[in-house]
Amino acid sequence: MAVTRKPLPNKPVVAAVADALARHVPPHARLVLGLSGGLDSVALLHVLCSLRDRYPFELRVVHVHHGLSHHADDWADFCARLCASHGLESSIHRVEIARNDAAGIEAAARRERQRIFAAIDADFLLTAHQQDDQAETLLLQLLRGAGPKGLAGMAELQSRPGWRAAQLRPLLGVTRAGLQDYAHLYGLDWVDDESNQDVCYRRNALRRQVMPLLAAHFPGSGATLARAATLQADAADLLEDLARLDAETAIAGERLDCAQLVGLSRARARNLLRHFIELHGQPMPNSRRLDEALHQLRDAGRDARVCVGLGTVDLWRFRGGAYLVPPAPAPAAQVRWRGEASIWVAAAGVCVQMEAVTGAGLKRDVLAAGEVTLGVRQGGERLRLHPGGPHRSLKNLLQERAIPPWQRDRLPLLWCAGRLAWAAGIGLDADLGAGSGEAGVLPRIEQI
Repeated sequence: MAVTRKPLPNKPVVAAVADALARHVPPHARLVLGLSGGLDSVALLHVLCSLRDRYPFELRVVHVHHGLSHHADDWADFCARLCASHGLESSIHRVEIARNDAAGIEAAARRERQRIFAAIDADFLLTAHQQDDQAETLLLQLLRGAGPKGLAGMAELQSRPGWRAAQLRPLLGVTRAGLQDYAHLYGLDWVDDESNQDVCYRRNALRRQVMPLLAAHFPGSGATLARAATLQADAADLLEDLARLDAETAIAGERLDCAQLVGLSRARARNLLRHFIELHGQPMPNSRRLDEALHQLRDAGRDARVCVGLGTVDLWRFRGGAYLVPPAPAPAAQVRWRGEASIWVAAAGVCVQMEAVTGAGLKRDVLAAGEVTLGVRQGGERLRLHPGGPHRSLKNLLQERAIPPWQRDRLPLLWCAGRLAWAAGIGLDADLGAGSGEAGVLPRIEQI
């Protein structure tokens, strides 16, 4: 921050926040603090207010009301009063979390909280994660079997996809004990969430049972674990740099060159595949699934039909390239055309325009005389593309035109009186085509 500063008081908490502001926050930036009402966020609010005269920034506060405790309304009132005492604008956001949420209460609360945070119109969203939180995060990720990126824990400054504000955590170098000392020094009040005592939650079990035991046998273990997270972050950055170098020749748009994967060491190829998945904004599959995908891309036969489900997407190999594709839609019945200008074909997931034309398309009289249905292939379909030519299998026509396999089963088809009359991207039945001056109907996929 390019401004003249007065000397800061020799207090580690204030110095840590001031240093983070100096390194990341430009003058007159718009800051929003996520205030839970607990010790950490209350202390951070107090520090920020003490620095407002030295640093030209705007400050607002947001509180997420999870509604999980019968004290939740009291906590929201406490936060509102605290902000009013500092002359700060605050907003309360209420969210609904089902206690039987499939993700679990902790994950569901985090999901809803991040949904609120993502929409905040600001330059920076500040959260009060501190050094002990970082140490706990490292242990949790280690026990999940995470790699360097997961073990890197929380970044001090993070830009999240879809978030309007960058997330800043200025207290990562401060211990929980240091924040308690600061709060007692200034006589701060805060609220205590009773759920923090429940060791059924994994983080609480680490915080209340494991970390004290570690500290007893390994003094300073919290700071050591947080430092290890920093080293893992460096390693993750180096792996990302390597992946970007490999991607320059291996990734072109939506395609990953499988030959490049074969030419790399297995660890380096795995790193590149992870990068490819992340580039497409997809969640990372577990190690077993990722290893299976890498094996299929590198080791399967040249003509093998490879498709590995990664959860939200499928990974296909086609003609030497790998592609990430949404899973095929659930099977749906054929739909009947009754003269509409366009018709939604659920089985294909597209809308087909039925344009009235002259001298092209399918004969309108023929379509009017028979039942017309649209859907996707079931197998065994045949189509005559040229007058007097043979009826050829749709399967061979699709292969000749190099249509990727994941598109073949989603290709909209049109039948007239049970006879295949049109296949998108392939053509019309030559015997049913409208002649010169003859009324026709031209089917085509509607471009959205």
